Amino acid sequence: MFTRVSTSELFRQSVGTILEGQAQVGKTSLQIASGKRILSPADDPSGSVQSLELGTALAVNTQFQRNIDVATQKIQYEETALNSVVTNMQRVRELVVQANNDSQTADTRSYIASEIRQLLDEMVGLANSQDANGEYIFAGYRSNTQPFSIDSTGNVSYIGDDNQRYVQISPVRQVAIGNSGDDVFNNILDGNGSFTTSASTTNNGTAIIDTGRVTDLATWQANVDTYTVSITEPTPGNLEYTVTDSSATVVAGPAAYASGADISVAAAGFQFSLEGVPAAGDTFTITPSTNKSIFDTYRDIANALESNSDDAAVRAQMHTILNQGLQELQTDLINVDRIRSGIGARLNALEGQSDINESAGLQLKTVKSAIEDLDYAEAISRFQQQLTGLEAAQKTYIQIQGLS
Repeated sequence: MFTRVSTSELFRQSVGTILEGQAQVGKTSLQIASGKRILSPADDPSGSVQSLELGTALAVNTQFQRNIDVATQKIQYEETALNSVVTNMQRVRELVVQANNDSQTADTRSYIASEIRQLLDEMVGLANSQDANGEYIFAGYRSNTQPFSIDSTGNVSYIGDDNQRYVQISPVRQVAIGNSGDDVFNNILDGNGSFTTSASTTNNGTAIIDTGRVTDLATWQANVDTYTVSITEPTPGNLEYTVTDSSATVVAGPAAYASGADISVAAAGFQFSLEGVPAAGDTFTITPSTNKSIFDTYRDIANALESNSDDAAVRAQMHTILNQGLQELQTDLINVDRIRSGIGARLNALEGQSDINESAGLQLKTVKSAIEDLDYAEAISRFQQQLTGLEAAQKTYIQIQGLS
């Protein structure tokens, strides 16, 4: 039995075989040239979906790494600015110690005050530090607005906000890239951190009150109040002190005054001392601490130095203010060190997260490569087979052209 095959059918089959072979060779050639096994979703639908998801994850991971680079740069700018802030404060502290010595004259203290005012201007400049992008480091969210300004009297105003900016450095982790100006320069408790001491400007004696200290924290916290120390002279040459609270209730004394001796107010959990010779009628005040800026501390010190005179009572008031200023400068330095410590922790966190992201990125690339990359040995072998098949199809077509 014979099967009749038309000439057109023979031609159609031969041409179809050649075209299919050419398509296979072309596809394999593209795979070899690109190094990719999957050239279109049709090549491997499941693998294409996986590759797309891995590519998205890689892009997100790369963005996290860029965020880490930006955050590191901004935090390093803040660290540099704070290092300069510390240097500035240490210089002011040296000047206050120098000015607090009685060997200084009104003129030399005036010169010191002038330098402190220059350092105040420098501190305002540091508080207005900018990063490489021109953004203000200590302005909170208002990074495009200068946060601090100073007027002719030395008063410094803050127009930033209290917010802290954050950047995302992993799917579940953020890191702060700055501190607000309030946190660094303004919101610092004055005095010794619990209360501040002061002398009345009408005092006539030479007694100087120290910064005091809390002796019983629980008692102090239960009795936070404003206290007044009054000096009396019940008999000639015998001075006494009495401590009263804001309701005029006596909480310590009357007791004999002794220069340099601790005066304990056990009922309120604190103590202080007076050194020098007060005059009857002199008063001193213990006031709960409130927030005070570094700038105000500088200004108060400079004002005290500029008001210095040869009058012993005025000098005593100046020494009280300078002692208070030294205490506040120490508190300011502790506050800045706290922030610098936080900066160090953040930089360590960024470095650690960068290592984690790099490891994750490498793993994602490895998995993605396993899915979509070409096995060159297999592809070249397949390419040779496809070429051989194509050549055979072409030769067969030539042979059947003369048949009928």
